[in-house]
Parts: sequence; C-alpha cells; structure tokens
Amino acid sequence: MEQMHVLVTGGAGYIGSMLAGKLLRMGWRVTVLDDLLWGGESLLPYFADPNFRFAKVNVTEPDEARPYFKDVDAVAHLAAIVGFPACQQVGEQVARLYNVEATRYMYDIADSVGARRFVFASTYSNYGIAKDGAPVDEMSPLNPQSLYAETKIESEQFLLEQGIDAPCAPVILRFATLFGVSPRTRFDLIVNQFVLEAMSKGELIIYQRGYHRSFIHVRDTVEGIALALQAERADVAGEIFNLGSEKGNRSKDEIVEIVSQVVPSVSVRYKDLSFGGDMRDIRVSFEKVRRVLGFEPAVTVEDGVREVYNVVRQGVIQDPWSPKYRNATFIVQ
Repeated sequence: MEQMHVLVTGGAGYIGSMLAGKLLRMGWRVTVLDDLLWGGESLLPYFADPNFRFAKVNVTEPDEARPYFKDVDAVAHLAAIVGFPACQQVGEQVARLYNVEATRYMYDIADSVGARRFVFASTYSNYGIAKDGAPVDEMSPLNPQSLYAETKIESEQFLLEQGIDAPCAPVILRFATLFGVSPRTRFDLIVNQFVLEAMSKGELIIYQRGYHRSFIHVRDTVEGIALALQAERADVAGEIFNLGSEKGNRSKDEIVEIVSQVVPSVSVRYKDLSFGGDMRDIRVSFEKVRRVLGFEPAVTVEDGVREVYNVVRQGVIQDPWSPKYRNATFIVQ
C-alpha cells in the first residue's frame, strides 16, 4: 500500500500513542496533535523517526490545527474528554465542546484539505442497557446512560449526515472497554484498575455485580483502527463497526475471577450500589467487523491481566496511582 499520511488527534493518549507507533512501523507518515494534558513522554521514542511530526494543539481551536492538516490523507480522531467520570467532572458545556464541536472542526478541516478518510473513536456505551439481553449490533437502538455517550452519539450523527459519498469518508468505531498497557497506560479502566487494587489494597469492592460488559486490549484496538484506515472505501464509508470480540463479553464476576487467579490473596466484597451515569449491562455482537474488516483480537482478558500485573509488580510504572494514569480523579467500578 502506498505511504499514507495520517493525522492522529489525541496522539499522546492511551490509544493514540500506540497507534502512532503502529503506523510508523507500517512506513506511513504520522502527524500527532495533542495538547499534552497528561504529558507527552509517550511520544518520545518517535521523534527520531523522519516520518513523525508533533504539534501541541488543542482540537477546540481549529485555526491552530488547520496548518498541520497539509497533505494529510486520513485522520484518526481520538481526542476527547474520555469516559463518563471525566465528562461529569468538566460539565456538559466543556464535554460538548471537546467531544462534539471539536469533531466537527476536525472533520471540516480534513474535508477541506482533501483527506479521504476520517476514523472516529466512539464507544459501545452508546447502547446503554440491553432490554432483552440479546447481543447488540450496529443496528440496535441506542440508549445512552451518560453525558459521555450522549456526546459520542451526537458526533456520530454529524458524521453520518455527511453521507457515504462524502469525499472525506467517515468511519465510526464503537470501542469496547479497553484494557492493557500502552505508552500512556491508564488505571481508571475496569481490568487495569482491578489488577492494581488487588495488588496494592488486597481487596476489591465491586458494584453492579453480574453486569456484563465487553473488553478489548488497547493493542487490538490499534490494529482495528489500522484496518479501518486501510480498508477499501466501499467497505467502510459511512459505516459503524463495533470493535471487539465476543470472547471479550465478560461479566464483572468473571473479571474478578481472572484477577483472583493472578493475585490469589485478594479478597472481594460486593456492594449493592449503582452509579448514575454509566449503567451498562450488555453483550455485543462483533460479526460485522469480523466479516467486513477481518478483525480478530489477539489478546485475551487473561493475557491483559497478567500483563498489567507484571508491569506493576516489576516497577515498570513506579507510581500507578498518579493522576497522570487516569482520565479523571473519580473512579467507578
């Protein structure tokens, strides 16, 4: 495939920092835009690569971003206020600015410079709670339970309105809940958080027992984004894909059991308490992404638990409780 030039917004983040490395190894040119809210150490290995370029830019300032879109073939738009706790903390106005208006800004610039593809990071949180327990697919009704999901749905609607014939083809990926280690690891995600708390506190306190969610390793997420960037236009233009695998459909009890096998001394307590804002109890179908993009995750939840355990145990991340490893200070299980 010809060398492409991909612009990654939020490229210093949990997904973006790993995606940048993946695309560079493919021989592509990569421009990262990020305002470095959580620092930029995750990008340091890439600065020696002549195909890499970085700009400290806030995506809510389109005039700042526009000069860096020159000669861009595709955009992976990852920048956002991610997760319902972070959105609740900053408030509706700020959440919509970063998660809706910025999407419009970035897409409009990409379209104006002749970029051919716009891959948008969305979330399976959009489905909320499945009423009948059947796996949800891309045609299932959306039932957002949080401000975060509402902002993602609004951005999706804007992109879908551009139509399948838009010169800059929008592609929407609804990610499952991520886990695993990346150049900018996060510990405010269920799997990673459970491992850290089991190791440091010796106890897990679990809310919403029995609820099902779907999980995907950050490395597999990056592979899925790369496939969406490479796929034939006719296969992805104006399309939505759930990104994950049925093997990642797990209950909280199953996650606790996996963590307990790696950290056997941990004790578990359950509390009958629900948090308004991110009520998800769903199983997800990933048939479409498997059929159209040939996507099959390679990393299991078990693999990810051991990975996080080893990184923490060996002190690779020396202060995992630092706020820089979270997208918000309020964490929910």
